[in-house]
Amino acid sequence: MPLEATMMIIDNSEYMRNGDYVPSRFDAQTDAVNTIFQTKIDSNPENTVGLMTMAYKGPEVLVTHSKELGQVIKGLHAASLKMGGYIDIPTAINIAQLALKHRENKNLRQRIIVFVGSPLQGAAADEREMVKLAKKLKKNNVAVDVVVFGDGIEDGESSVLKAFIDNVSSADNSHLVSVPPGPHLLSDMIVSSPILAEDRGIQPGALGAAGPSGTGGGADFEFGVDPSLDPELAMALRMSMEEEQARLAAEEQAHQAAANASAPPTAQADDAADEDDEDAMLQRALAMSEERDEGMEDDGDEDVDEEEAIARAIEMSMKQNQEDQKRKQ
Repeated sequence: MPLEATMMIIDNSEYMRNGDYVPSRFDAQTDAVNTIFQTKIDSNPENTVGLMTMAYKGPEVLVTHSKELGQVIKGLHAASLKMGGYIDIPTAINIAQLALKHRENKNLRQRIIVFVGSPLQGAAADEREMVKLAKKLKKNNVAVDVVVFGDGIEDGESSVLKAFIDNVSSADNSHLVSVPPGPHLLSDMIVSSPILAEDRGIQPGALGAAGPSGTGGGADFEFGVDPSLDPELAMALRMSMEEEQARLAAEEQAHQAAANASAPPTAQADDAADEDDEDAMLQRALAMSEERDEGMEDDGDEDVDEEEAIARAIEMSMKQNQEDQKRKQ
């Protein structure tokens, strides 16, 4: 499990009052902060977590390097009373880096998690400035995870935050997670994302995230359900799929057997018909042969009768000649 000191930067701007996330953007963010804190502390008792805001009158540190959930809850309550203004991401990240630099245990790796639920403004919308900041953080071995939701989700192909994560990431230690509005909880989407994968003992590549800028979520898991969050549902869905596959296989076998059973009788009928045709042809050939034989016999009889008639005629002619010669004598 990672040994880390984490600073969470939350969005407390006026945009966080919107209710497109359940129950509101700020409350959904609060739930996600509690979940991240508990996951970090559970993964390693030496880990520490801090909390700060980045809107209202300016970035403000609320909790530094704490292991007590009560302090984080107290800080979230204080932040809920100071909602307004606009976010200042670069200044907040610089302050968070300074707080991590003064951590007590220097063996703890440094990580910053930023929640962005507002449109990017000022220096945060300048890609060149954000890339410059990213390179500075990478040089100081600071990993950064950014969770965008609500108005923080950038439209179009060009993304300032994506470029920022691409430049700050070292060995795939930084991630950009985009969570659109929906029936899901923001905290659940973060738990099933690469941000907490290492803390949960899961290799980030196993979640199907596309590198440091990949988006995490339930869609990366089989059936869209994280087995570690709801193992019973995941097992039920898997069993249902296996039963459906077995049913389809049985139907296919039944159809194949029926096709095989119907094929031989047809072939036998064809063979029988062929045999009948052959028999009929043989019978017709025999009949024609017999007719020829009979005709030949009749012709033979006629030839015999003609020969006898000729012989009699010759005999009668010879007798008449003999009688004529006797008379002349």
